[in-house]
Amino acid sequence: MIETPQVAVLTGFGINCDLETMAVFEMAGARAHRVHVNQFLNGSADLEDYHILAVPGGFSFGDHLGSGRILGNRLRFGLREQVRAFVKSGRPVIGICNGFQVLVKMGLLPGDDEVSLQQSASLTLNDSGHYEDRWVTLEFNRDSPCIWTKGLERMRTPVRHGEGKFVTPSQELLDQLHSAGQLVCRYIDPNDQYPSAGDEALPYPLCPNASMRNIAGVCDPSGLVYGLMPHPEANHSQWLGATWTREGGQTDTDQTSPTNGHSGDITTAVAGQGEGMAMFRNAVEYVRNNL
Repeated sequence: MIETPQVAVLTGFGINCDLETMAVFEMAGARAHRVHVNQFLNGSADLEDYHILAVPGGFSFGDHLGSGRILGNRLRFGLREQVRAFVKSGRPVIGICNGFQVLVKMGLLPGDDEVSLQQSASLTLNDSGHYEDRWVTLEFNRDSPCIWTKGLERMRTPVRHGEGKFVTPSQELLDQLHSAGQLVCRYIDPNDQYPSAGDEALPYPLCPNASMRNIAGVCDPSGLVYGLMPHPEANHSQWLGATWTREGGQTDTDQTSPTNGHSGDITTAVAGQGEGMAMFRNAVEYVRNNL
């Protein structure tokens, strides 16, 4: 059993959410390491030494040629076999915002059983025509195999992106992803009763980018690789929540959250932690119980 999972958090070339991504994994009980992309490429660091890989948000390579494209290509062609071996060995991967764009454009998401790294979807310009910086509400697919979201129902989290519209070449592919549970989370109207996520397009700004079927995040067939446009790491503590002061500015010592990466029905008091932390605790517990 691995007591303290080791997390590789990528940095370099415009990635700027690495420190907060490290912080949430440390808060979840892991040991986070800030690793420059070039350290993996030149062999001074080895992906095999880590249990979780996180690709944080930011503006990698200035978003030249499209958000996530250049870094995605560097990983797809420079670390192809390391990445494939990492996923096939059962180790979790997460891409947040620009990291999600990277995983999609390198072909790791939505992915396939062979981890072939063939791109089958994309993230393109928001229909609003501008950068979106706002809070949204997500609803999670309770039937998804995603190990990161077990036991989660809804979450409030910020988005910060200009190219977050998830698209695929066909509705047939979306149907396949839906059947496999790979459409992990969607933007929803927080006033609707749970569950409410559906295929009907939500109005702006409830869905801030006009993603197909309001998709905010997807996983690969194994449920180990997960990417989403919103920033759960930006809601790691209750005082970061969008409505914290309106709710009296008090830390809720009775808050409960899932801690078991499989069942999602074991809860523990997590005083002061924000809604986004459950996702990272799920991954840490998964590694502890399975690697």
